[in-house]
Amino acid sequence: MKKTKSKKKVVIIVLLSVIVLLLIGWWAFCVMMYNENFNVRCDSYEPLMLRTEDFDLLECKEYSFSSDNGQKLAGYLYSVGDNQHGIVVIAHGFGGGGHNSYMDVANYFASNGYYVFAYDVTGCDKSEGEGVGGVPQGVIDLDHAISFVEDNNEIPELPIMLFGHSWGGYCVCNVLNYHPEVKAVIECSGFNSSSDMFESGGKSQAGNVIYAMTPFIKIHERFKYGKYASNTAMDGFENTDASILVLHSADDNVIDIEYGYDKYYEKYKDDPRFTFIRFEDRGHNEVFNNPDNTYKDEFNAEFDKWLESLDYDYKAEENKERFREDKAKYITENLDHAKWSTRLDEELFVQFLDFYNTAIK
Repeated sequence: MKKTKSKKKVVIIVLLSVIVLLLIGWWAFCVMMYNENFNVRCDSYEPLMLRTEDFDLLECKEYSFSSDNGQKLAGYLYSVGDNQHGIVVIAHGFGGGGHNSYMDVANYFASNGYYVFAYDVTGCDKSEGEGVGGVPQGVIDLDHAISFVEDNNEIPELPIMLFGHSWGGYCVCNVLNYHPEVKAVIECSGFNSSSDMFESGGKSQAGNVIYAMTPFIKIHERFKYGKYASNTAMDGFENTDASILVLHSADDNVIDIEYGYDKYYEKYKDDPRFTFIRFEDRGHNEVFNNPDNTYKDEFNAEFDKWLESLDYDYKAEENKERFREDKAKYITENLDHAKWSTRLDEELFVQFLDFYNTAIK
């Protein structure tokens, strides 16, 4: 009898040990996949970068400020003229480099009465860091950016507004947990919790397996980032009186609308503090560009013709470096920067501007 009980204990111990080892192995795999996707450097593609000189009258002053581990972040104060009545802080998205892709946004607000402070997140463009680290790092860096703006004697003390897209959309909402003094927030194509970005982006690659990975990603982020990972955008909404504008497109295939807009709309649709703008067919990266502006499509069509004209296999590994150089040269010589830098939906941005102006009356 004793031997039978002993054998049962051994079997149970072995089974539990196997389960624990499998869980640890799965956790390690999930963290590895997370790091491969998010703990990477994100640098802008130089031939397509926007330039200050692309915009009439736009001025830029560069700054450097520290984030959580002492890493230096590159900051940029944009302005046009001297009659500003607020400061818009821009939080950029993930994967396309730093703030550069949003310089047209900075120019619009700077040309309409606001200073604009933009910055490159850890591991992006001119900021230090071997990689971004993880999704909550965006909130940490934004927290430090807002504090830098508020504490810098060279920057006038004016109402703070936030503008964020995608990852930046999540950040501008979450950071309200630490900066409830913010007057207004425009969140475009964002999400509610840090793990949402991994889950939404991973569904197309891993299918339903992503749902088995997400709990381990949440644990990893909370171990690494603490409160910055555990707080959500909706926590931020409850921590402030700021006016909130949420914009998303139903066909967004990068951040599904269910991860942000739908959740917020369900809870706050009758709250006068919130404004909701829903599109059906603007996707993710083009969500606030003018859908009638065809320059990008025209350029891409000409680029495809150029690809067909090449006298070598540009996909072959041995031609990789040659193609990289030829592609950069083609874009540099053929991109019309005047058209490339003026693709915003002006009617939409008039709404954005009215939203900010109303918030600080």
